[in-house]
Amino acid sequence: MNKNFNIKGQSVVITGGAGLLGSMHAEAVAEIGGIPILFDSNFNTAKKISEKIKKNYSTMCFPFKGDVTKEKDIKNLVKFMIKKKLKFYGLINNVASNPVINKKNENDLEKFSLKNWNSELNVGLTSSFLCSKIIGKKMVKNKKGVIINISSDLGIISPDQRLYKNSFKKPVTYSVVKHGIIGLTKYLATYWAKEGLRVNCLCPGGVHDNQDKTFVNKIEKLIPMGRMANVSEYKGAIQFMISNASSYMNGATLIIDGGRTIW
Repeated sequence: MNKNFNIKGQSVVITGGAGLLGSMHAEAVAEIGGIPILFDSNFNTAKKISEKIKKNYSTMCFPFKGDVTKEKDIKNLVKFMIKKKLKFYGLINNVASNPVINKKNENDLEKFSLKNWNSELNVGLTSSFLCSKIIGKKMVKNKKGVIINISSDLGIISPDQRLYKNSFKKPVTYSVVKHGIIGLTKYLATYWAKEGLRVNCLCPGGVHDNQDKTFVNKIEKLIPMGRMANVSEYKGAIQFMISNASSYMNGATLIIDGGRTIW
């Protein structure tokens, strides 16, 4: 392994670590010697993923149950890490609220409720602020740390509502959250630069996950490479961004979307 990629013994908190991409981020961290901590409300799934990673990569890996929107739960995670004598090195703000299809067209802008607005911004954006504030403070003490915020190709462009069927709309909150993540990244990157912390943003494109064939056919026509991403194709980017291989990268937005946003 190239020594610049080696993060042996360094702990990396991954919010939404039990999810599709979150579990891949955890594997990416484990592959280069890091210790993934899967911070998720779905403890059972996080535990299964953790056991699999420990077995496959011969490394420590910890599941931690909690709500990323609650300061108390994040502070409990910090206490857990201190108890386990884990180093505060990395944070991947990955958790997101995925919009669901419903028959009431509640995602239409004209019908979108303030309750849904507050709830989805809370999960997708406020959680990243809280985790960065609380865990980042610990990194500052060590004068070393890396934060990766996960946005989306839809943090660069607007959702194409023509892709969806049955009058489903990608909600306004999705765009606001994903664009907001990029803004948060730039703020933190300048705020903590002199404290030894680097903060960058990854904008992945759509990932194959048993989507409707009609949707897949439509979206692949918008991507120069002609396909969606495989779930493991962002692991290399995570390894680069979380390690010293990207030591002069700060406040950057890395777009990996098969070229969709350049068309």
